[in-house]
Amino acid sequence: MNFFVVFISIILFIFSKDIHAAPPSLKTPAPVIYLADNLDEEYQLGWCIDTKGRGFSDKLHAHSCKPGGGDVQFSFDRKYGLIKSVTFENKCLANLGSDLGTRFGLIDCKIGSPFQSFKYISSTQEFRSNAIINGCIVVGKESRSAGPFMARDLYIANCQSVEPRFREWIIKED
Repeated sequence: MNFFVVFISIILFIFSKDIHAAPPSLKTPAPVIYLADNLDEEYQLGWCIDTKGRGFSDKLHAHSCKPGGGDVQFSFDRKYGLIKSVTFENKCLANLGSDLGTRFGLIDCKIGSPFQSFKYISSTQEFRSNAIINGCIVVGKESRSAGPFMARDLYIANCQSVEPRFREWIIKED
């Protein structure tokens, strides 16, 4: 290889963690809420909100978006700010605490609850908590194996302290 190719390769390696991955090749049917950046999802399926384990769970994390849909399908009720499970009737994403770093659960929807109410900011693609000042829904920086798929933590963090690629969400409606 010539010097120029080696030099460019080294530069790209050094700065590679600051480069955004491509958008996912989403195969999950709508409605679905997914991360705008594929990050390191190995099959380019993207990252969706998901119940932990198989079937219903009251604990949530980020997970590879499943091509068949199911427990990774969520919709956003703009009127009430609720992030609703499509699969589990009357179940909504909720902060499980009132501090930054709080994880999410899937509980009965309650209109007006600040712990279940979010604003979606289209210009920044962020879900902002109505209960925690400057709190955004984010995925963790580290991924882990989840059977044939991948998973990450899902929690509330200060919007300005997290890189955009970990907090930018896309809402795909019917």
